[in-house]
Amino acid sequence: MCSFFYPGEYLESTYVIDFDKLYKEGYRGVIFDIDNTLVPHGAPADERAISLFAHLKELGFSCMLLSNNKEPRVKMFNDAVQVNYMYKAGKPHPAGYRKAMQRLGTDTSNTIFVGDQIFTDVMGANLAGIRTILVKPIHPKEEIQIVLKRFLEKPIIACYKLHGRLFGYKYESSHK
Repeated sequence: MCSFFYPGEYLESTYVIDFDKLYKEGYRGVIFDIDNTLVPHGAPADERAISLFAHLKELGFSCMLLSNNKEPRVKMFNDAVQVNYMYKAGKPHPAGYRKAMQRLGTDTSNTIFVGDQIFTDVMGANLAGIRTILVKPIHPKEEIQIVLKRFLEKPIIACYKLHGRLFGYKYESSHK
């Protein structure tokens, strides 16, 4: 049962992902969650995020921000990084992910999703057939509904760490 919620990879941060390698492997689209994936919840794009998107564009990636937030929040972040975005995306429903790929001109074989939540980000991308990378949340301060989800995610992450390698999943931690 847990494997339905498993990401393809579980990494410390968005900023340790080897996008150069992924591009060489044939990936051309990256869909990102924003809050606690790229910046702390509600924060504007910082220099690290701006540099990341500049590098992704340089490589040739098409990028999309896919968020359940309202447009003002998503637009505020996007004003600094200038990529495609979708707000009120309805994650984890796969329709938003499919629409994002359509807008990017990519498909499930060459698209990656990066997010920090299992029950919205990973589950939705898995349902849409997209390769997933789960990252640890940037900041522990979150809204109460997210805190409750984090509590429910703990046994899934523990199961993933324990059994994930048997299923071919990749977990990397600096705390090995």
